[in-house]
Amino acid sequence: MADHQRIHPVQEPEVVEPERPHKPTAPLVERGSSRSENGDDIVYFVFQPKIPKYSVDAMRITQFNLGNDNSLSATFNVNITARNPNKKIGIYYEGGSRLSVWYTGTKLCEGSLPKFYQGHRNTTLLSLTLAGQTQDAAGLLQSLQAQQQTGSIPLNLRARVPVRLKLWKLKLMKWKFLVRCRLVVDSLAADNVIRIRDSSCKFRFRL
Repeated sequence: MADHQRIHPVQEPEVVEPERPHKPTAPLVERGSSRSENGDDIVYFVFQPKIPKYSVDAMRITQFNLGNDNSLSATFNVNITARNPNKKIGIYYEGGSRLSVWYTGTKLCEGSLPKFYQGHRNTTLLSLTLAGQTQDAAGLLQSLQAQQQTGSIPLNLRARVPVRLKLWKLKLMKWKFLVRCRLVVDSLAADNVIRIRDSSCKFRFRL
């Protein structure tokens, strides 16, 4: 699935406050970085890292069909923007992340984020492919088709993302971002650009 993932970093301009001298930013590489398993709580309370902001920008469905065995196969291409608002803290996105799309309590497809480093005050564009198969889905598909007639289909996107924060050359312990997004789309037709009518996301930060 990683072959379908594309990362397009967009560097945002540094904001230099007049009353403070400008300091060079940490290199966007892991080499030479130190790791700390102690004092992370102190760092958290002193620097108060801000939770990254995520938005679902676009969605395209390349597969959404019911098989002869009544299993529903779904493949979603999702474009997500991740923004790190912190001035001095970078974010290492670790392996083991999980993203999934749900409809009324049923998981339609899932995937993961690639491993990458996001610098401070950086915006990263992610193109992800989520795929899945739901068994005994004839009733589910009928419900979706009826909902599609209204032009408003409610979906939920859930994400669990393990990360490490980087403060200068200090690499801190692993934490987790929990993301919940409520989406309303106009259609789930395959090979069609899906219009996102409404989107709202909530975030949690777990040590």
